[in-house]
Amino acid sequence: MARRKKIYEGKAKILYEGPEPGTLVQYFKDDATAFNAEKKATIEGKGVLNNRLSEFFMSGLNAVGIPTHFIKRINMREQLIRSVEIVPLEVIVRNFAAGSMAKRLGMEEGTPLPRPIVEFSYKDDALGDPLVPEEYIIAFGWASQQDMDDIVALALRVNDYLSGVMYGVGIKLVDFKIEIGRVWEGDFMRLIIADEISPDSCRLWDVATGQKLDKDVFRRDLGNLADAYTEVARRLGVLPKNNGSVTKPTLIN
Repeated sequence: MARRKKIYEGKAKILYEGPEPGTLVQYFKDDATAFNAEKKATIEGKGVLNNRLSEFFMSGLNAVGIPTHFIKRINMREQLIRSVEIVPLEVIVRNFAAGSMAKRLGMEEGTPLPRPIVEFSYKDDALGDPLVPEEYIIAFGWASQQDMDDIVALALRVNDYLSGVMYGVGIKLVDFKIEIGRVWEGDFMRLIIADEISPDSCRLWDVATGQKLDKDVFRRDLGNLADAYTEVARRLGVLPKNNGSVTKPTLIN
């Protein structure tokens, strides 16, 4: 990794220059953060799990015609992705009240929403990624009206796909967040799913018991985060069912 130029380092991933123009290598770290990085820890094996799970979801989206930046997994911690211009928004899709929405509206966590609700937050750690209305987004030029229509349509398609996949293995998709990237093909620009899709970016509850299988385990000190992510991976067939937690991953491509 030392010979490869680092492009960007975030809380959970590092981006390096890719082997070809228009590509990047995305490396998944073992770092876990919560509350805008006020709570931090290193969870051994977390990066391996998130790499494999994000590969699973991104490949599935590509297969059903929902475009993503994912090209291929390189090894246990890295994947090759398309370089994109990130729209400076987190796109949040909620199916049940939880987290900040439940607090904001005084709703009991787990209350089903009348329909999936799409929210947007402005990507700025210093400001705490504040929620912003569509009017702000268009007025400040972060995205056009056509972009917003396309982003909402993409987010709802992702929700349909993820909800079905998760429900099939006994997991309720409470909410999730995605990022959107712009790519150019000649003079034509299109929007695609970027960043990652993993338990770091989703709320996942066991359908029968309500057990949390996502980063809330870390946020709320509910147990071992690697065990929770491993359970999601097992159910989806990403890991063999007899595997334990991924604490010392075997480096097999």
